[in-house]
Amino acid sequence: MHHRFDNAEKWAKRFDSPKRARWQKPDAVVAKLKLAPDAHVADIGAGTGYFAVRLARAAPKGTTYGIDIEKDMVTYLGKRAEREGVKNLQPVLASTSDAKIPAPVDMVFVCDTYHHIDARTKYFKAVADKLKPGGRLVIVDFKMGKIPVGPPEKHRVTPATLHEELAAAGYSKVEVDETTLPYQYIAIYTKK
Repeated sequence: MHHRFDNAEKWAKRFDSPKRARWQKPDAVVAKLKLAPDAHVADIGAGTGYFAVRLARAAPKGTTYGIDIEKDMVTYLGKRAEREGVKNLQPVLASTSDAKIPAPVDMVFVCDTYHHIDARTKYFKAVADKLKPGGRLVIVDFKMGKIPVGPPEKHRVTPATLHEELAAAGYSKVEVDETTLPYQYIAIYTKK
């Protein structure tokens, strides 16, 4: 599902809206991840930094890479990190086929983005190469059914499809949490 997210200023009004916090529950998501203070994290599809900033603050002695394919988003994220004094957040411009994670990480975080990625099995095989031993891949994406947010249902990915694709990419499921968030699941995987 290709969708352009250029014009970061415009998207920031939507992505960083206080209304989103009511259903996205960012603090609950970050708390669930139990990041070590020195964790290294890659946020793929970081956009305006909604989660990247929070992840960087949760792991202040580590590094968080805010990764996006939109140049304007990466620029915006860099300015936001500077403006908010988040010195351990590094914006990274990726391509549609390569996340370009600069160094091995403890966790790869993908929120509201998995369904946008093409050739996901191949893509996440490459991502696995950047996970440290014991590292986690965390996918937060939209549930099926009638919900007031997210893409049309035909573009969403069920946990069963997610599991099939990630198993083929070399991952093992740790858990799929369908209760913390009202409209999304949180799937946690490790490398096999």
